[in-house]
Amino acid sequence: MTSKLDRVVLIGVAGDSGCGKSTFLRRLTDLFGESFVTVICLDDYHSLDRKQRKETGITALDPRANNFDLMYEQIKALKNGQTINKPIYNHETGAIDPPEKVEPNHIVVIEGLHPLYDERVRSLLDFSVYLDISDEVKINWKIQRDMAERGHRYEDVIAAINARRPDFTAYIEPQKEFADVVIQVLPTKLIPDDKEGKVLRVRLVQRDGVEGFEPVYLFDEGSTIDWIPCGRKLTCSWPGIRMFYGPDSYYGHDVSVLEVDGQFDNLDEVIYIEGHLSNTSTKYYGELTHLLLQHREYPGSTNGTGLFQVLVGLKMRATYERLTSQPVKETAKV
Repeated sequence: MTSKLDRVVLIGVAGDSGCGKSTFLRRLTDLFGESFVTVICLDDYHSLDRKQRKETGITALDPRANNFDLMYEQIKALKNGQTINKPIYNHETGAIDPPEKVEPNHIVVIEGLHPLYDERVRSLLDFSVYLDISDEVKINWKIQRDMAERGHRYEDVIAAINARRPDFTAYIEPQKEFADVVIQVLPTKLIPDDKEGKVLRVRLVQRDGVEGFEPVYLFDEGSTIDWIPCGRKLTCSWPGIRMFYGPDSYYGHDVSVLEVDGQFDNLDEVIYIEGHLSNTSTKYYGELTHLLLQHREYPGSTNGTGLFQVLVGLKMRATYERLTSQPVKETAKV
Protein backbone atom coordinates (compact mmCIF):
# COMPACT_ATOMS: atom_id res chain seq x y z
CA MET A 1 0.00 0.00 0.00
CA THR A 2 1.64 3.20 -1.16
CA SER A 3 -0.28 5.70 0.94
CA LYS A 4 -1.94 5.55 4.36
CA LEU A 5 -5.63 4.75 4.14
CA ASP A 6 -8.05 7.28 5.61
CA ARG A 7 -10.51 4.54 6.50
CA VAL A 8 -10.41 0.74 6.55
CA VAL A 9 -13.92 -0.71 6.18
CA LEU A 10 -14.33 -4.00 8.04
CA ILE A 11 -16.85 -6.64 6.95
CA GLY A 12 -17.74 -9.89 8.71
CA VAL A 13 -18.97 -12.99 6.86
CA ALA A 14 -20.09 -15.78 9.21
CA GLY A 15 -21.37 -19.30 8.70
CA ASP A 16 -20.66 -23.00 9.01
CA SER A 17 -18.19 -24.73 6.70
CA GLY A 18 -19.74 -25.69 3.37
CA CYS A 19 -22.40 -22.97 3.49
CA GLY A 20 -21.25 -20.97 0.46
CA LYS A 21 -18.78 -18.49 1.99
CA SER A 22 -16.17 -19.12 -0.74
CA THR A 23 -18.61 -18.35 -3.57
CA PHE A 24 -19.84 -15.25 -1.76
CA LEU A 25 -16.27 -14.02 -1.27
CA ARG A 26 -15.56 -14.54 -4.98
CA ARG A 27 -18.58 -12.38 -5.78
CA LEU A 28 -17.24 -9.65 -3.44
CA THR A 29 -13.81 -9.77 -5.07
CA ASP A 30 -15.48 -9.47 -8.50
CA LEU A 31 -17.38 -6.42 -7.31
CA PHE A 32 -14.51 -4.58 -5.60
CA GLY A 33 -11.43 -5.86 -7.42
CA GLU A 34 -8.74 -8.13 -5.96
CA SER A 35 -6.32 -5.36 -4.98
CA PHE A 36 -9.08 -3.50 -3.12
CA VAL A 37 -10.06 -6.29 -0.70
CA THR A 38 -8.09 -8.37 1.81
CA VAL A 39 -9.80 -11.53 3.06
CA ILE A 40 -8.75 -13.01 6.39
CA CYS A 41 -9.86 -16.53 7.24
CA LEU A 42 -10.40 -16.72 10.99
CA ASP A 43 -9.19 -20.33 11.02
CA ASP A 44 -5.77 -18.67 11.22
CA TYR A 45 -6.58 -17.82 14.85
CA HIS A 46 -6.90 -21.45 15.94
CA SER A 47 -4.97 -21.81 19.18
CA LEU A 48 -5.08 -25.62 18.98
CA ASP A 49 -3.72 -27.42 15.94
CA ARG A 50 -5.44 -30.50 14.50
CA LYS A 51 -3.41 -32.92 16.63
CA GLN A 52 -4.17 -31.01 19.85
CA ARG A 53 -7.89 -30.84 19.01
CA LYS A 54 -7.95 -34.59 18.48
CA GLU A 55 -6.14 -35.20 21.78
CA THR A 56 -8.41 -32.90 23.80
CA GLY A 57 -11.68 -33.66 21.97
CA ILE A 58 -12.20 -29.92 21.44
CA THR A 59 -13.52 -29.09 17.94
CA ALA A 60 -12.57 -26.05 15.84
CA LEU A 61 -16.11 -24.71 16.45
CA ASP A 62 -15.45 -24.51 20.20
CA PRO A 63 -14.19 -21.05 21.25
CA ARG A 64 -11.53 -22.75 23.42
CA ALA A 65 -9.76 -23.79 20.21
CA ASN A 66 -9.41 -20.17 19.08
CA ASN A 67 -7.38 -17.15 20.22
CA PHE A 68 -9.93 -14.34 20.39
CA ASP A 69 -7.57 -11.96 22.21
CA LEU A 70 -5.08 -12.05 19.34
CA MET A 71 -7.90 -11.90 16.79
CA TYR A 72 -9.28 -8.74 18.38
CA GLU A 73 -5.88 -7.06 18.73
CA GLN A 74 -4.89 -7.74 15.12
CA ILE A 75 -8.24 -6.90 13.51
CA LYS A 76 -8.33 -3.66 15.53
CA ALA A 77 -4.78 -2.85 14.39
CA LEU A 78 -5.75 -3.40 10.73
CA LYS A 79 -8.79 -1.17 11.13
CA ASN A 80 -6.50 1.50 12.57
CA GLY A 81 -4.32 1.26 9.47
CA GLN A 82 -1.50 -0.77 11.03
CA THR A 83 0.34 -3.77 9.55
CA ILE A 84 0.06 -7.08 11.43
CA ASN A 85 1.90 -10.41 11.57
CA LYS A 86 -0.99 -12.82 11.25
CA PRO A 87 -0.63 -16.53 12.13
CA ILE A 88 -1.40 -19.11 9.45
CA TYR A 89 -3.41 -22.28 10.01
CA ASN A 90 -2.31 -24.87 7.45
CA HIS A 91 -5.41 -26.78 6.33
CA GLU A 92 -3.36 -29.48 4.65
CA THR A 93 -1.12 -30.38 7.58
CA GLY A 94 -3.40 -29.20 10.40
CA ALA A 95 -0.43 -27.33 11.91
CA ILE A 96 0.00 -23.64 12.76
CA ASP A 97 2.62 -22.19 10.41
CA PRO A 98 4.88 -19.12 10.92
CA PRO A 99 3.03 -15.80 10.60
CA GLU A 100 2.71 -13.65 7.47
CA LYS A 101 2.68 -9.86 7.15
CA VAL A 102 -0.74 -8.39 6.31
CA GLU A 103 -1.18 -4.73 5.45
CA PRO A 104 -4.42 -2.77 5.84
CA ASN A 105 -6.58 -2.39 2.74
CA HIS A 106 -9.62 -0.36 1.68
CA ILE A 107 -11.84 -3.28 2.67
CA VAL A 108 -10.90 -6.11 5.04
CA VAL A 109 -13.24 -9.10 5.16
CA ILE A 110 -13.00 -11.44 8.12
CA GLU A 111 -14.70 -14.75 7.33
CA GLY A 112 -15.15 -18.03 9.10
CA LEU A 113 -16.91 -19.68 11.99
CA HIS A 114 -16.63 -16.90 14.58
CA PRO A 115 -16.58 -13.34 13.16
CA LEU A 116 -19.61 -12.33 15.25
CA TYR A 117 -18.88 -14.44 18.34
CA ASP A 118 -16.60 -12.13 20.33
CA GLU A 119 -18.26 -8.86 21.33
CA ARG A 120 -14.99 -6.92 20.92
CA VAL A 121 -14.44 -8.13 17.36
CA ARG A 122 -18.12 -7.59 16.56
CA SER A 123 -17.92 -3.96 17.67
CA LEU A 124 -15.25 -3.29 15.02
CA LEU A 125 -17.41 -4.43 12.09
CA ASP A 126 -18.96 -1.93 9.68
CA PHE A 127 -21.22 -4.53 8.05
CA SER A 128 -21.96 -8.19 8.75
CA VAL A 129 -23.70 -11.10 7.05
CA TYR A 130 -24.51 -14.63 8.24
CA LEU A 131 -24.98 -17.44 5.69
CA ASP A 132 -27.59 -19.77 7.14
CA ILE A 133 -28.12 -23.15 5.48
CA SER A 134 -30.98 -25.19 6.92
CA ASP A 135 -30.26 -28.70 8.22
CA GLU A 136 -32.25 -30.34 5.41
CA VAL A 137 -30.33 -28.53 2.67
CA LYS A 138 -26.99 -28.93 4.46
CA ILE A 139 -27.52 -32.69 4.79
CA ASN A 140 -28.54 -32.97 1.12
CA TRP A 141 -25.47 -31.05 -0.03
CA LYS A 142 -23.11 -33.00 2.20
CA ILE A 143 -24.57 -36.36 1.25
CA GLN A 144 -24.32 -35.54 -2.46
CA ARG A 145 -20.73 -34.31 -2.11
CA ASP A 146 -19.34 -36.87 0.33
CA MET A 147 -21.05 -39.92 -1.13
CA ALA A 148 -20.67 -39.07 -4.82
CA GLU A 149 -17.23 -37.44 -4.76
CA ARG A 150 -15.54 -39.00 -1.75
CA GLY A 151 -17.08 -42.45 -1.57
CA HIS A 152 -18.36 -42.03 2.00
CA ARG A 153 -21.22 -44.19 3.31
CA TYR A 154 -24.55 -42.54 4.11
CA GLU A 155 -24.32 -43.62 7.78
CA ASP A 156 -20.85 -42.04 8.12
CA VAL A 157 -22.01 -38.76 6.57
CA ILE A 158 -24.97 -38.51 8.97
CA ALA A 159 -22.73 -39.44 11.93
CA ALA A 160 -20.26 -36.68 11.01
CA ILE A 161 -23.07 -34.11 10.80
CA ASN A 162 -24.55 -35.21 14.13
CA ALA A 163 -21.15 -35.11 15.86
CA ARG A 164 -20.69 -31.51 14.78
CA ARG A 165 -24.21 -30.33 15.60
CA PRO A 166 -23.92 -29.62 19.39
CA ASP A 167 -20.99 -27.21 18.95
CA PHE A 168 -22.60 -25.62 15.89
CA THR A 169 -25.82 -25.03 17.85
CA ALA A 170 -23.94 -23.69 20.89
CA TYR A 171 -21.34 -21.43 19.27
CA ILE A 172 -21.97 -20.74 15.56
CA GLU A 173 -25.73 -20.48 15.06
CA PRO A 174 -26.33 -17.85 17.82
CA GLN A 175 -24.25 -15.36 15.81
CA LYS A 176 -27.23 -14.92 13.46
CA GLU A 177 -28.74 -12.58 16.03
CA PHE A 178 -25.98 -9.99 15.51
CA ALA A 179 -25.80 -9.94 11.69
CA ASP A 180 -27.08 -6.97 9.68
CA VAL A 181 -28.21 -9.41 7.00
CA VAL A 182 -28.89 -13.18 7.04
CA ILE A 183 -29.15 -15.23 3.84
CA GLN A 184 -31.24 -18.32 4.62
CA VAL A 185 -31.24 -21.32 2.26
CA LEU A 186 -34.26 -23.56 2.86
CA PRO A 187 -36.15 -26.41 1.17
CA THR A 188 -38.67 -25.31 -1.46
CA LYS A 189 -42.36 -24.96 -0.64
CA LEU A 190 -43.26 -25.36 -4.32
CA ILE A 191 -42.80 -29.18 -4.30
CA PRO A 192 -44.61 -31.08 -1.51
CA ASP A 193 -42.26 -33.43 0.41
CA ASP A 194 -39.34 -32.63 -1.91
CA LYS A 195 -36.56 -35.18 -1.45
CA GLU A 196 -34.08 -34.10 -4.15
CA GLY A 197 -33.27 -30.64 -2.76
CA LYS A 198 -32.47 -29.21 -6.19
CA VAL A 199 -35.05 -26.41 -5.93
CA LEU A 200 -34.40 -23.99 -3.05
CA ARG A 201 -36.22 -21.27 -1.17
CA VAL A 202 -33.85 -18.44 -0.25
CA ARG A 203 -34.67 -15.61 2.18
CA LEU A 204 -32.85 -12.32 2.67
CA VAL A 205 -33.47 -11.24 6.29
CA GLN A 206 -32.54 -7.55 6.58
CA ARG A 207 -32.35 -5.87 9.93
CA ASP A 208 -34.25 -2.60 10.22
CA GLY A 209 -32.73 0.44 11.93
CA VAL A 210 -29.09 -0.24 10.97
CA GLU A 211 -27.39 3.11 10.38
CA GLY A 212 -26.93 3.82 6.68
CA PHE A 213 -28.49 0.52 5.58
CA GLU A 214 -31.64 0.61 3.44
CA PRO A 215 -33.32 -2.81 3.13
CA VAL A 216 -34.21 -3.95 -0.39
CA TYR A 217 -37.94 -4.16 -0.99
CA LEU A 218 -40.38 -5.44 -3.61
CA PHE A 219 -43.04 -3.10 -5.07
CA ASP A 220 -44.14 -1.25 -1.92
CA GLU A 221 -41.94 -0.69 1.14
CA GLY A 222 -43.41 -2.12 4.35
CA SER A 223 -46.24 -3.98 2.61
CA THR A 224 -46.66 -7.76 2.48
CA ILE A 225 -46.33 -8.99 -1.10
CA ASP A 226 -46.79 -12.46 -2.63
CA TRP A 227 -45.79 -12.45 -6.30
CA ILE A 228 -45.63 -15.13 -8.97
CA PRO A 229 -43.57 -13.40 -11.69
CA CYS A 230 -43.76 -16.20 -14.28
CA GLY A 231 -45.32 -15.26 -17.59
CA ARG A 232 -44.30 -13.51 -20.76
CA LYS A 233 -41.36 -11.67 -19.22
CA LEU A 234 -39.89 -14.50 -17.11
CA THR A 235 -39.50 -18.06 -18.33
CA CYS A 236 -40.44 -20.52 -15.59
CA SER A 237 -40.35 -24.28 -15.96
CA TRP A 238 -41.95 -26.49 -13.30
CA PRO A 239 -42.36 -25.86 -10.36
CA GLY A 240 -42.20 -22.13 -11.18
CA ILE A 241 -41.02 -19.17 -9.09
CA ARG A 242 -42.67 -17.44 -6.16
CA MET A 243 -41.43 -14.26 -4.49
CA PHE A 244 -42.34 -12.80 -1.13
CA TYR A 245 -41.61 -9.54 0.68
CA GLY A 246 -42.80 -8.33 4.06
CA PRO A 247 -41.98 -7.23 7.61
CA ASP A 248 -41.13 -9.79 10.27
CA SER A 249 -39.42 -10.22 13.64
CA TYR A 250 -36.09 -12.03 14.01
CA TYR A 251 -34.40 -12.61 17.39
CA GLY A 252 -36.57 -9.79 18.73
CA HIS A 253 -35.46 -7.33 16.02
CA ASP A 254 -37.68 -5.80 13.34
CA VAL A 255 -36.59 -7.07 9.94
CA SER A 256 -37.61 -6.84 6.28
CA VAL A 257 -37.68 -10.18 4.47
CA LEU A 258 -37.27 -10.76 0.74
CA GLU A 259 -37.72 -14.32 -0.53
CA VAL A 260 -37.25 -16.23 -3.80
CA ASP A 261 -38.56 -19.79 -4.09
CA GLY A 262 -37.68 -21.59 -7.33
CA GLN A 263 -35.11 -21.41 -10.13
CA PHE A 264 -34.36 -18.95 -12.92
CA ASP A 265 -34.38 -20.64 -16.33
CA ASN A 266 -32.82 -17.69 -18.11
CA LEU A 267 -30.52 -15.38 -16.12
CA ASP A 268 -30.86 -12.59 -18.70
CA GLU A 269 -34.49 -12.30 -17.64
CA VAL A 270 -33.57 -11.52 -14.02
CA ILE A 271 -33.59 -7.88 -15.15
CA TYR A 272 -37.41 -8.16 -15.08
CA ILE A 273 -37.25 -8.95 -11.35
CA GLU A 274 -34.55 -6.31 -10.79
CA GLY A 275 -36.94 -3.73 -12.28
CA HIS A 276 -39.43 -4.43 -9.47
CA LEU A 277 -36.89 -4.20 -6.62
CA SER A 278 -36.06 -0.93 -4.88
CA ASN A 279 -33.13 0.15 -2.66
CA THR A 280 -30.81 -2.25 -4.50
CA SER A 281 -27.82 0.18 -4.26
CA THR A 282 -27.04 -0.39 -7.95
CA LYS A 283 -25.36 2.43 -9.91
CA TYR A 284 -27.28 1.81 -13.14
CA TYR A 285 -30.38 -0.08 -14.26
CA GLY A 286 -29.42 -3.70 -14.89
CA GLU A 287 -26.22 -3.75 -12.79
CA LEU A 288 -27.57 -6.50 -10.51
CA THR A 289 -28.38 -8.71 -13.51
CA HIS A 290 -25.03 -7.89 -15.14
CA LEU A 291 -23.12 -8.98 -12.02
CA LEU A 292 -25.05 -12.28 -11.91
CA LEU A 293 -24.40 -12.91 -15.60
CA GLN A 294 -20.68 -12.21 -15.21
CA HIS A 295 -20.27 -15.52 -13.42
CA ARG A 296 -23.30 -17.62 -14.22
CA GLU A 297 -21.14 -20.70 -13.48
CA TYR A 298 -20.94 -19.86 -9.75
CA PRO A 299 -23.02 -22.17 -7.51
CA GLY A 300 -26.42 -20.67 -6.69
CA SER A 301 -26.56 -18.36 -9.73
CA THR A 302 -29.86 -19.83 -10.91
CA ASN A 303 -31.68 -19.34 -7.60
CA GLY A 304 -32.05 -16.76 -4.86
CA THR A 305 -28.62 -17.57 -3.39
CA GLY A 306 -26.68 -15.84 -6.15
CA LEU A 307 -29.20 -13.00 -6.44
CA PHE A 308 -29.03 -12.21 -2.72
CA GLN A 309 -25.23 -12.60 -2.52
CA VAL A 310 -24.91 -9.96 -5.25
CA LEU A 311 -27.48 -7.73 -3.52
CA VAL A 312 -25.58 -7.95 -0.21
CA GLY A 313 -22.33 -7.18 -2.05
CA LEU A 314 -23.95 -4.03 -3.44
CA LYS A 315 -25.00 -3.07 0.11
CA MET A 316 -21.38 -3.55 1.26
CA ARG A 317 -20.23 -1.26 -1.54
CA ALA A 318 -22.79 1.34 -0.44
CA THR A 319 -21.50 1.03 3.15
CA TYR A 320 -17.92 1.59 1.97
CA GLU A 321 -18.89 4.65 -0.07
CA ARG A 322 -20.94 6.12 2.78
CA LEU A 323 -18.11 5.71 5.29
CA THR A 324 -15.30 6.92 3.02
CA SER A 325 -17.17 9.35 0.74
CA GLN A 326 -15.28 7.74 -2.16
CA PRO A 327 -16.80 5.78 -5.05
CA VAL A 328 -15.44 2.25 -5.28
CA LYS A 329 -14.77 2.30 -9.03
CA GLU A 330 -12.53 5.35 -8.89
CA THR A 331 -10.74 4.31 -5.70
CA ALA A 332 -10.15 0.76 -6.98
CA LYS A 333 -8.04 2.12 -9.84
CA VAL A 334 -5.57 3.83 -7.48
